[in-house]
Formats: sequence, structure tokens, C-alpha cells
Amino acid sequence: MSRTALRICPLCEATCGLTLTIDGTRVTGARGDQDDVFSRGFICPKGASFGAVDGDPDRLRAPLVRKDGELREASWEEAFDAVAAGIRTVVERYGPHAVGVVLGNPNVHTMAGALYPTVLLAGLGTHSLFTASTVDQMPKHVSSGLLYGDANAIPVPDLDHTDHLLLIGANPLESNGSLCTAPDFPGKLKALKARGGTLTVIDPRRTRTARLADRHIPIRPGTDALLLAAMAHVLFDEDLAQLGALAPQVQGLDELRSAVGDFTPEAVAGACDVDAATIRTLARELAAAPTAAVYGRIGSCTVQHGTLASWLVDVLTILTGNLDRPGGALFPQAATDRTPRPAGPGRGFALGRWHSRVGRHPEAKGELPLSALAEEIDTATEEGEPVRALIAVAANPVLSAPDGDRLDKALDSLDFMVSVDPYLNETSRHAQVVLPPPPPAQSPHHDFAFNTLAVRNQVRYTRPAVPLEPGRMAETEILARLVLAATGMHGADPSAVDDLVIAQTLGKAVQEPHSPVHGRDPKELAAQLTGDNGPERRLDMMLRLGPYGDGFGVRPDGLSLDKLLAHPHGIDLGPLSSRLPQPLKTRSGAVELLPRPIADDLPRLRDALEQRPDGLVLVGRRHLRSNNSWMHNIPALTGGTNRCTLHIHPEDAERLGVRDGSAVRVKGAGGEVTAPAEVTDSVRPGVVSLPHGWGHDRPGTRLGHAATDPGVNVNQLLDGTLLDPLSGNAVLNGIPVKVTSRD
Repeated sequence: MSRTALRICPLCEATCGLTLTIDGTRVTGARGDQDDVFSRGFICPKGASFGAVDGDPDRLRAPLVRKDGELREASWEEAFDAVAAGIRTVVERYGPHAVGVVLGNPNVHTMAGALYPTVLLAGLGTHSLFTASTVDQMPKHVSSGLLYGDANAIPVPDLDHTDHLLLIGANPLESNGSLCTAPDFPGKLKALKARGGTLTVIDPRRTRTARLADRHIPIRPGTDALLLAAMAHVLFDEDLAQLGALAPQVQGLDELRSAVGDFTPEAVAGACDVDAATIRTLARELAAAPTAAVYGRIGSCTVQHGTLASWLVDVLTILTGNLDRPGGALFPQAATDRTPRPAGPGRGFALGRWHSRVGRHPEAKGELPLSALAEEIDTATEEGEPVRALIAVAANPVLSAPDGDRLDKALDSLDFMVSVDPYLNETSRHAQVVLPPPPPAQSPHHDFAFNTLAVRNQVRYTRPAVPLEPGRMAETEILARLVLAATGMHGADPSAVDDLVIAQTLGKAVQEPHSPVHGRDPKELAAQLTGDNGPERRLDMMLRLGPYGDGFGVRPDGLSLDKLLAHPHGIDLGPLSSRLPQPLKTRSGAVELLPRPIADDLPRLRDALEQRPDGLVLVGRRHLRSNNSWMHNIPALTGGTNRCTLHIHPEDAERLGVRDGSAVRVKGAGGEVTAPAEVTDSVRPGVVSLPHGWGHDRPGTRLGHAATDPGVNVNQLLDGTLLDPLSGNAVLNGIPVKVTSRD
């Protein structure tokens, strides 16, 4: 007999509520939860395919341990014994920095990925951290850190109330949004237009989002920062910069005016391939709108001036008085955020506290560039040890990082590698131990990260929809045991990890004067926590200490785990509201408009005024039925328009003798690939596009469906040397390539 269960979708950043149909322990259907307080029944093709993702027969069901050169099924005890021996041997012989940690995007989609990697890193003490953030979003973290003093203080557009939305390098009708958690992003854009608002899209491709726009600007790839700087220039030049209520909380206005003085619309027009009159119109319309928001994403982050572009997105919002204003861009307040501290100066944000060993790349937000992972493994220097052991959690950098071929070889040279992954994929196939988490229906879900980016404040939690199958281990327990094995505590009860975190967190909370539990006994507080296990007790603690929490009885109407469980469709906490100056943690206590690292990088942007590409440049693209490389093994989510083809404009195709469907060779600094051509005017002349996350043709994987249509790895065209210097983010867009017909 079938039954239904609620689940928050973990397959993209929209975090929609689902109602699952379950026969026995098998998910047979998924539809939108009409009563979900956030998504209100919206669902996309990924969510509708939840059952297929959950039941993929290629998912690993037991740990794999390498014996005599082959990965074979083993017991959990044997697997963690091997992890402890492999990691601790490297730490004791070469030191903690010889152990690298790679975290992939799926970590932010699971409770385990949110709760345990920070504990792992603290226990190891390694500086060798690499994550997917440096191939997509790190420029936004760095710009926010420099502007506001907190790399995680990212304002999001108030989609439900804005009158004017400017999107640059963003295609939310395909991606469902990024660093802006918004179920039914398409519906919100249509509602914007229906209430008389304006949607402007700046993108070298005529995407589905661009087709919806009132104005589409097909910019030359990689010149986003130049265009935005010119818009800022116009705001100053025409006395359109009006900070309004923000003025007392902002410093550096005069310095910023001088800094953008050279970026006139006429000066940038040639580089951007956008005429000066259009640039002036964009600035004037933004300033004239009753409320407005600027939203930039992957296309504007993964370029040579990604941090400058991300900074200028917020600069335009600030100069038009739209930061921290309903209808503009606001700072969300998640239920599990720390207890809000009183407004005032903070410690600020620093870059380059340490550097990578080989390329001397500065850390950003505690991370080194993922592009540098291969050289940190395969290159010896006099300074420090190479990375000799690797812990990869939900990461597939052989596909996601530049020059996967080099990284593929480097991984084979490691002394030891452990991968936490449900699949034997292009990266995990190199591991000595693979620890597979259970399918998502067998896991609890709360969005710790995405609620800090949500367009409406709310809180939701779903327990596992089906029980763990025999032989499975909860992902939270896997990561807790991994922490113990890697930090010299192998064999301890995994609950010790949660108990330690709870004790440390409450111990600090009772000492903070602004905390609701100031002066109380941390042991007495810990005894009040509810939940069936350690992760639930930690969630209960965070909710009760958070901005809406009950403060352990101080505010009887506040949040706790018990209250959240009594509301299975979630609790609505209201629309975003003004919060400044409380979120600011800069040393000045103000928004610092022109931080020194930004000012020091502007000469590089001025140099770009004279740069013009001689030939074709490459950009990536996303598809609604895909999320990076995760879902190419699901038949329902592949095929049709979700194919690995090279988009090329008809004019370029004719010039190069390329026919639709014919094989073309694409060559970049890091190598070459061959893909079928798709001749389309959805890309502007001079631009070609290949999607990200393909290349499932390496031996030793167990991705049966993906291997039938493997596609090619676009990142193999990159050699890893092109990085945004401030953030270490890989430059993936605006890359010069040569295209030749294979016919």
C-alpha cells in the first residue's frame, strides 16, 4: 500500500517542498507540496524526478576498499579502519597540511555536509582546503567580505517587491537561481512584469531568461565589470547617485567617484560591444526606478574580473539607495543564524592569510583555488610538503576543475584518498576507500546555507521519508566517523562529535553578553535539547539560540525543534526587512565602498579597456534538468535539449564551414575536445558555448547511463592558470578558443 511523505528537495538551490509517494521503501512519485510555506507547490523537472534520482541502481550500497589494486565491497568497520590508517600515517609523517580536503557543491544540499566538514577541518588543522566555491561563487564571497566585513553577508534581490531587476550573467529560468534561494524564480519574474516592473538581462546568450526580458544586452563575455563600472560612472556624472537612508552607514563615496572616473560609457563601449547610449540608459533606468535590484551570478563571477564585477553589482545597488531596502536587495535572516550581536565595528575580512605552496595563490575565506589542487599534489617545492592524502566529500573535481587530465594523473600519485560519494565517478574511482551515503529519501533535511540566501525568511525541516536500508549508514554518521578517523579518535562513539560541538557552542554562548543564555549553565542547557540523534540536537540548539529562537525558555513563543516538527510544511517568518547596520562586521562598522584590495585591482580593469579578442571566446551554460555533473546518470533528466553540444552562431558556422550536427574540434590552452555543433542564434557572433559537467568517458566508473552519452569535459580546454587574483576563482567564461570542422 502506498503512502505519502514530505521532503525538501535537495537537487538545486530553490529548496522546494515535495510530497513523495512511497510504496514500501521505494519512492514512486514526487509532486510539489501545495502547503509548503515557501514553495507553495512549485516543482521543476529535477524535483519531479526525485524518485529516479533516489532509486538510481548505480548508487553504491556498501563501502568500497581497494585491495590488490581493485575497489571491492567491504564492511563499514574495515572501511573506517583503512581511513584512520591512511590519513593518520600521512599526518604523523608529513604534517596536517599534507592532507587536502575537497568539498563539492552537494555538501550544501545536505544536513551532514553543513554540520561536519567544519569540525573535520578544525580537527585536522590543515590549510589545504579546496571547494567548488572557487569554480563558481567565491568572487561574491570576497566582495561581500570586503564591503560588509562578512563573506557570508550576501544581499539578495527582493524579487516579490522590486520594480526593476537587472540580471547580469544569470539565467534563473534554467538554474532556478544561485546565491538567491527562490522557489519558482520564473514565476517571480513573470509577476514582476505583470505588476508593471522592468526586467533587464545582460548576457552573451539569448537564454530563456533573456527571452522573457524587456531588454536584452548581448555583452561581450568577460567584460561585465567594465559595463558595471561605466554605469557607476554615469550615476556620479549625472548626479544620479542618491544613497538616501544609507548615507550615514557608507564610507568611501568620494574615493569611489574618483576610482570609476576613467570608465566612461564611451571608454568601455568598444570592449563590451555595448554602445555608450545604451549604457547610459541602463544607469538612468536603474536610478529612476522606484525600487531596483541588481543580481549577478555565474557568468559574471567566472571571468577575469569576477570579484570586481561582484563588487560593482552591490555598488550600483548602494549608489541608487536600494541596499537594505524593501524592493531592493536585503540581507536574509535564517533561523539557524547565530544570535544577532549588537551593531558596531567587527574584525573585518582578510585575504591571503596563507598561500598555496606552488603557485603562491592567496587563501580566500579559508580556501585555496580548486584550480591549484593538481599542482599541490604533483609538484615538489622547498616550501612544505605536497598534498599526499585527500579527503573528497561529494566532490568530482576531475570534471569540475580546469585541466582534469592533469588532476586525473595527480590523484593516482596520492599516498591515500578517501571519497564520500554515492557513485564511483571520475574522481572517486581513484580512492582507496569510498564511503557511500544513502539516497536522499533516507536522510533528514534542513537548509542551513540556503536559508541565509532566501528571498523570504522561513524555516523547514523534514525527517527521513523512509528508514535506512539494512547495511546503509546515515550520512551524518559517516561524516562523524570520518572526523574521528581522520583526527586520531578512531573507534570513539560518533555521538562524541555532536556532543563536543554542543558543549563548545553552549560554552561560548553563555559567555556572550548579548546571548539569551548569558550566564547560564551550559550542561543544564544541553540537557534540555531534544531530538532523536546528535544532528537533531544540534539543530535544536541552533534554532533556540538563533534570532527567532526560544532562548531555552526566555521567549516561550520562539523556535525550537519541537515547534518546527509540529509544522511539517514549515514556518513562515515573514518577508525580508531592513537589517543594517547589524550585519556589518567591517573594522569601521560601516559599508566600506572602496576597500584597498579592490582599489589595487582596478588598474587591471583599466588595462582591459584596450583588450579585444581576435577570435572566438567560450562561455558555459546550464540546463533546467541538470545540476553540474550530478544528474547525467538519470535517464529522465538527459536527452532532448539537455545535450553536450557546441552552440555556435550561424555567421561563425558559415565562416568556419561548420554544419549543424557535424563534429567540431574545440581547442583551448589546456587541450582540445570534439563535440557536435549546434548552429543557433541563441549565442551572439564571436561566442561559442559548451555546457559544464560532462565528460563521463573515463574507465573505471560505474555510471551506466551517463556513459552511453558521455559528452566532453569543457574544463579540459583550460590549463588552470587563468584565475581572478582576488578570489582565486577559475576563469571559465570569455576564454579564447579555436574551432575547426572535423568534416
